[in-house]
Amino acid sequence: MSSPQTSTGKPSERSGAIVPCLAVVIPVYNEAATIAEVVRTVLAQPLVQELIVVDDGSQDGTWNVLQPLQAFDARIRLLRHDLNQGKGAALRTGFAQATAPIVVVQDADLEYDPQEYPLLAAPILAGKADVVFGSRFIGSSAHRVLYFWHSVGNRVLTTLSNMATNLNLTDMEAGYKAFRREIIQKIRIEENRFGFEPEITAKISRLKVRIYEVAISYHGRTYAEGKKAGWRDGISALRCILRYNFFPRGQS
Repeated sequence: MSSPQTSTGKPSERSGAIVPCLAVVIPVYNEAATIAEVVRTVLAQPLVQELIVVDDGSQDGTWNVLQPLQAFDARIRLLRHDLNQGKGAALRTGFAQATAPIVVVQDADLEYDPQEYPLLAAPILAGKADVVFGSRFIGSSAHRVLYFWHSVGNRVLTTLSNMATNLNLTDMEAGYKAFRREIIQKIRIEENRFGFEPEITAKISRLKVRIYEVAISYHGRTYAEGKKAGWRDGISALRCILRYNFFPRGQS
């Protein structure tokens, strides 16, 4: 059930208490080692109204780890793809099931900190934004030092995306994004893998909605620790920037 809302469409307040208003969507693929901790951490956040976990065809026992968790908290909903399709496909499935006023994307490995949900949600709750992008490249939050060329690639892709969308984002590829539910559910997501980020940015830009950006921390993983995005996904992101900005073919 959605949180009570005012006539302005914003979640209501109860005598200053925090009212849960977030639908957190987690796409999961082969994260048996971390998913239980992620679920517990997400559910500990006061703003979380519902948690939608989409197991994207994991082969490492992730589904077996998830199923017992559902019995302990009614906010958890588990969905499963029989075959691995990719992050975008899992998000497409999860977004369609969301009922809370604000939808947040959470990775399954705690590279992004659920304690920062209030940062992401604040501009929307204040009635100033419809979409909020997290940024690893602004502010002074903690960041794990990792791959130089990854950071260069992210900045290049963000610059190219900004040139196409006429936005001034600093981190288009960041995995932390928040949306008013009616906004994200009206968009048809076509990309099945990591192309979701440039695709959703292009499509959001055409809606002329209010976009904010907030500083977030980042606790990245190495490839040995399970990081999945690689250089091929960077090439795919470039393709997506071109396709969804210059050849939209009536896509919403």
